[in-house]
Amino acid sequence: MASILTPPTPLLLSKPSHPLLFPRILSSPPLGRGSAVGRPRSPLPLTRCSSKGLGAADEEISRATLLWRAAKLPIYSVALVPLTVGSAAAYLQTGLFFGKRYLVLLAASALVITWLNLSNDVYDFDTGADRDKKESVVNIIGRSRTVTQIAAYICLALGFMGIVWAFAEARDTRFLLLITYAIICGYVYQCPPFRLSYQGLGEPLCFAAFGPFATTAFYFSNSSKNLLSHFHQIDGDLAVGKMSPLVRIGTEAGSRIVKFGVTSLYVLLLVFGLSKALPSTCVFLCALTAPMGKLVADFVEQNHNDNIKIFMAKYYCVRLHAIFGAALAFGFFLGRRGITG
Repeated sequence: MASILTPPTPLLLSKPSHPLLFPRILSSPPLGRGSAVGRPRSPLPLTRCSSKGLGAADEEISRATLLWRAAKLPIYSVALVPLTVGSAAAYLQTGLFFGKRYLVLLAASALVITWLNLSNDVYDFDTGADRDKKESVVNIIGRSRTVTQIAAYICLALGFMGIVWAFAEARDTRFLLLITYAIICGYVYQCPPFRLSYQGLGEPLCFAAFGPFATTAFYFSNSSKNLLSHFHQIDGDLAVGKMSPLVRIGTEAGSRIVKFGVTSLYVLLLVFGLSKALPSTCVFLCALTAPMGKLVADFVEQNHNDNIKIFMAKYYCVRLHAIFGAALAFGFFLGRRGITG
């Protein structure tokens, strides 16, 4: 794990030609006493290179890196995991799995996430939160918010078309209602006149949208008998009045909440396993992800005050979300195979 952390910054010495530090290297005597060049200088102090002093490499981020950050590909796990877990839970109960419906919903969900990402960039650009954010899509394409916004709503329209098709196949109103609630959560999270993320409600809305709403909706899309995801942004948020939970409570308290949340995840896993609410296969496979959960909690606890290192925390959280969801889904699958086998 040490390899994923930023290595200690090096110590820089003054110039090696300094006569007081390296007297034997200099073969010629100093110049006259009146010469400023020959006058001995006091040795320069040892200095530690800061992250901002490493040169233009920190400032000039490659375009490929900017495009990667703008795409936010790891975040699309919030489309994959709820769909996979919900479908696997339905398979455990009914033994039914609809491959075409799964793929259509996966594509539709990815399009809805793209709408969320693009429109979030547009409205954060409007408020000033992203005006200096190089990986903002609006900035990458030349501060053209109109083009970005149009692309966002095209993605939403295409995604909703896929959802309507899946509803026609599933014929379960609960699926359509729950997925609509999830999309509404995404809208009020970022779009005017609501912009509830600026009131500290962004994280609860995201949890509701991609947690119970989306997962339960995808469960209903496959279970019908008639074939039926911000530590490093705290300064920028505060500057534009975006009162995210971390702005309100501070990073130290936030790190404690992360640790409590990760711990609670595995406590609930044990409780549901003992109560037989989850198959033993789910409990066993999800328990194997505990080292990743510990990595997330420890990393946030140790680096919550470091705006450079803490940038990676969200990616570690995405990894935990993805592997825990995959373990849960595979556990449902194995549980069903055990029942039918």
